[in-house]
Amino acid sequence: MSARIIDGKAVAATLRAELAARVATLPYQPGLTVILVGDDPASAVYVRSKDRAAKEAGILAQTIRMPADTAQAALLADIARLNADPAVDGILVQLPLPNHIDAQAVIAAIDPAKDVDGFHPINVGALAGGQPGLVPCTPAGVMKLLRHAGANLSGARALVLGRSAIVGRPVAALLLAADATVTIAHSRTRDLAAECRRADILIAAVGRPEMVRGDWIAEGATVIDVGINRLADGRLVGDVAYTECAARAGAITPVPGGVGPMTIACLLENTVEAAIARRG
Repeated sequence: MSARIIDGKAVAATLRAELAARVATLPYQPGLTVILVGDDPASAVYVRSKDRAAKEAGILAQTIRMPADTAQAALLADIARLNADPAVDGILVQLPLPNHIDAQAVIAAIDPAKDVDGFHPINVGALAGGQPGLVPCTPAGVMKLLRHAGANLSGARALVLGRSAIVGRPVAALLLAADATVTIAHSRTRDLAAECRRADILIAAVGRPEMVRGDWIAEGATVIDVGINRLADGRLVGDVAYTECAARAGAITPVPGGVGPMTIACLLENTVEAAIARRG
């Protein structure tokens, strides 16, 4: 079997075009503010991509850059100012933050209605309880890719490999809401390969390059690779051994060009949804 490639770049481009058309009909311009603390090169590149994509969609985007030695109190004061600004619909603090700043305190300080990353405890609780709220962007993108691939989620055996609060746990909640039968596997799981082989849908989000091998994949399974790992030779690879797994899977996302583009597209969607919820 040769897997069908799930083209995240194409799906994201379609979503971004739809959002731009939607924004053009609004009587206001949704506003997104990103805060970048420090000079982490990867974060800087990602923030520039977010800014460019937001502006292309007609969203009023701004980035606040703060030095790495910024005091936590100063960051919290900026968040309070943005919470009170009626022109700002979405607030995103780029992670990771410098070690002296408590990331959880920062996330909790963001107005949940403007928390377009979906990390605020209120939004996390809403997702866990099956209630409406802003959903983390990467898990939302994973679900859109599954639906684009035509995966029949109802009753499907779904394995989420990874239990992080950013991807693993929220994507498991979304799969449960879609009536899948969900297993979360992690570093302590016994016979991980056997768990993977039972899955109709495999979501890999562990941050270990090419950990999932081809013989871990059930014939015809749908594989969503969330991992982005840079090897010593400069290549980007996912958490699954792509060539091996593509030989057995029914559909698979590439790295790069799979889940990554969906994260930014879903951030824009969250911003638009937040603006409409706030402004009507």
